[in-house]
Amino acid sequence: MANPIPPFGQRPERGRGFRSRRPGGHFGHMPIRTIIPNALTVLALCAGLTAIRFALEAKFEAAVAAIIVASVFDGLDGRVARLLNGSSKFGAELDSLTDFVNFGVAPVLVLYLWSLNEIGGIGWIAVLGYAVCCALRLARFNVALEDPDKPAWAGNYFVGVPAPAGALLVMLPLYLSFIGWEGLNTLPLLIALHCFFVAFLLISRIPTFSGKRMGIRIKRDMVLPILLLVGFSAAVILNYPWIAFTAIGVGYLAMIPVSVMRYRYHQARMASTNMQEADNLPIG
Repeated sequence: MANPIPPFGQRPERGRGFRSRRPGGHFGHMPIRTIIPNALTVLALCAGLTAIRFALEAKFEAAVAAIIVASVFDGLDGRVARLLNGSSKFGAELDSLTDFVNFGVAPVLVLYLWSLNEIGGIGWIAVLGYAVCCALRLARFNVALEDPDKPAWAGNYFVGVPAPAGALLVMLPLYLSFIGWEGLNTLPLLIALHCFFVAFLLISRIPTFSGKRMGIRIKRDMVLPILLLVGFSAAVILNYPWIAFTAIGVGYLAMIPVSVMRYRYHQARMASTNMQEADNLPIG
């Protein structure tokens, strides 16, 4: 029997025939573990946008520092999400959009205000070229995550330079100027060529080390050396930040040929294994 229609001005009772207007029949609650990673992502976005403000005020060291802070938050949000089992589709989309602002827009805008604006249109073309390549890089990364045919070892490599590393590399002229290389901002054509080079690395098919699947267990006798290395690295970065980031950038570029050789080694090994399996298949 259908529920009787209540008199005018009265609400129906919450009985068997009552349905909530909200899908699912009740007001849902979002667990706090999904909020924490998204909060870190928002903090990263705020740091990236603040870097643009500092650049507009000609505070270029503060601008670069803000982008570095944004990269730290970017590295934390995904790991915290996996640790808390708080990953979500919303968080993934927010993280991708934040990465474009922080690593595809903010670094080259800082470079434009620091040097590239001296050559007008060419400098702006360098800014647009880098930003577009970063957007394409992020879109390709999001699509590649859904590839079911990717071998397990391929998860140790990125295709091209990732966006945070691209931001680190494109700001290399700024680090050098901060440690005393005078006059780099008076060479805007060289800075533009550097932007195009990093943009090429972003959209290239060059395999680069990922580090996301590094083992979480280490030998006991390596604990103290690793902690000592971490403490030493922190001391160097805090006391000589621009020298440290220059070394990191140059070291990353030097590691690219190594990652290419390792990737080709895995490819050859997989091809050899597939050939052996094909030879061992029964005929007929």
